[in-house]
Amino acid sequence: QVQLVESGGGLVQAGGSLRLSCVASGRTFSNYAMGWFRQAPGKEREFVATITWSGARTYYTDSVKGRFTISRDSAKNTVYLQMNSLKPEDTAVYYCAAGREVSYVSGTYDYWGQGTQVTVSS
Repeated sequence: QVQLVESGGGLVQAGGSLRLSCVASGRTFSNYAMGWFRQAPGKEREFVATITWSGARTYYTDSVKGRFTISRDSAKNTVYLQMNSLKPEDTAVYYCAAGREVSYVSGTYDYWGQGTQVTVSS
């Protein structure tokens, strides 16, 4: 089992920044690829970013490329999502997830956090 706890969400004005953190406990963190997903009210959960177990490769959905950066610190068992130039359409609950390989598909991840709310005001 892997337990994931997100933090860092909040209310920010458009153009602002937030950094989300996801701390993992349980099984070896470095064995897992990590992903960030988000879900806005009335919408399906969507892929945001993912990073390989080594941190060598990252992938992003087109709408956040150039604005968001995913990274991981294995010594701290933590994955981050740095979000810059935030837009109102980024408003959602953000979830981190752990899986055996990088993927855009939520169903391929084995473990999920409880989510953290990000609200971007215009």
